[in-house]
Amino acid sequence: MSLSLESLNSIARDESPRRTVGLSQFHVADGYNLIYMKNLIEKYNTPGPRYTSYPTVPHWDNDTHSEETWKAALKTAFWRGGKEISLYIHLPFCESLCTYCGCSTHITKNHSVEEKYIDYLLKEWKMYLETFTSMPVIKEIHLGGGTPTFFSAKSLDNLLTGLLQDCTVSPDFEFGFEGHPGNTTEEHLRILSKIGFNRISLGIQDFDPEVQKTINRKQTLDDVVRAVELSRKYGFTSINFDLIYGLPKQTISTIKATVDQVIELKPSRIAFYGYAHVPWIKPAQKSFEQFLPDAHTKAEMYQIGKTLLSNNGYMDIGMDHFALPEDQLYKAFQNGGLHRSFMGYTTQHSNLLIGLGMSSISDSWTAFNQNEKTLKTYYQRLDQNEFPILRGHQLNAQELVIRKHILNLMCRFETTWDLTELLELGIDYNLDLLTEMAHDGLITVGEHGLKVLEEGKPFIRNVCMALDAKLWSKASKQRFSMTV
Repeated sequence: MSLSLESLNSIARDESPRRTVGLSQFHVADGYNLIYMKNLIEKYNTPGPRYTSYPTVPHWDNDTHSEETWKAALKTAFWRGGKEISLYIHLPFCESLCTYCGCSTHITKNHSVEEKYIDYLLKEWKMYLETFTSMPVIKEIHLGGGTPTFFSAKSLDNLLTGLLQDCTVSPDFEFGFEGHPGNTTEEHLRILSKIGFNRISLGIQDFDPEVQKTINRKQTLDDVVRAVELSRKYGFTSINFDLIYGLPKQTISTIKATVDQVIELKPSRIAFYGYAHVPWIKPAQKSFEQFLPDAHTKAEMYQIGKTLLSNNGYMDIGMDHFALPEDQLYKAFQNGGLHRSFMGYTTQHSNLLIGLGMSSISDSWTAFNQNEKTLKTYYQRLDQNEFPILRGHQLNAQELVIRKHILNLMCRFETTWDLTELLELGIDYNLDLLTEMAHDGLITVGEHGLKVLEEGKPFIRNVCMALDAKLWSKASKQRFSMTV
């Protein structure tokens, strides 16, 4: 079926009975009654991207990307956005490897690496400032990793002071960082609060000791309570918890216990997302493959977690995120201001995201750029006074339109389109998949756009996949984690 007005309207006016997808009621020991979408999970649980970008990284065309084209895209985005930028700073060091982790990390207990890495971050930043030729306005800073709190409070102070000395800060700025509950100190929080940080994200994953041992991620409930209390003491108004379901040795009861403990601590935001099993990228994940829950159990974990959070005042936002009604993330979702980038969901939407540090990804809207993924090559490129570019992509007109619609779906669960524009650009969506999802009551599709229904929200990645022209290319041989 090719894309046309008739093809879209045929999906919209399909009046045949909705398929019986085998929804079954089940009862768990604590008395919660949940709808378990067993057959839908079986049908739609396929490998697929998480859509932090479009095109997704495996489909970037590096042949069109160079330092020259990247600088041109930077300058255009910088002036188009009124000199406002967001900064992502990758701090890759960890003292030990969390075996579930898919991030770019460097494992060491040697803290003398901090000073050298900061020097190179500031050198890279100076190259960006020279490219802009004017003082930028900082809308957002996010410190990610690795473990940002591997760095001492003094080191972070030196880094951020160096970054901000040649900038102005937007009146509505948001600064946030990722903290490990086991090593986030009062001094970290005091210094970062003084600089203007007001958001903290704590990597919890699971409170169960056996799960923590299996994934080599250890922190006690007392560690988390202390970090939360200190964060509130120093004025952090947004506290996020990262939780993962589908980890090795997790059970329905451990997920429920973890979510119950989280609700007691009442963070303002929660990222509750499925474990991404990608052992071909992260070999350490092979160590616990035999302990992973099956797809049905994993889906049940999500349904229980979602129900518990919803019953305790958390609102469902975007993909795998929940927030209290007073949190800015929920307000952005309500007013259409929610944005998604390589930093995840954010309330800020500047035209230019600059990623500093090993493996960091930058986004000028019309181009993507990723830095070298090893410390050695990252340092070498900067020593040669070159941007440490590993790969990138320059988006064409077709990709920009598809990107817009996928971003709308990920942030608002709906998008509108101009069919004439789609046809003129030769965009062909996977109409067979859209028809299936419409027939299963997950989406509505028509001449002017697409809307994800409540039942379809757990399958948002699949919906976006239907719009992903790169994914359905015969030349595509990429591997992704499972969507559910």
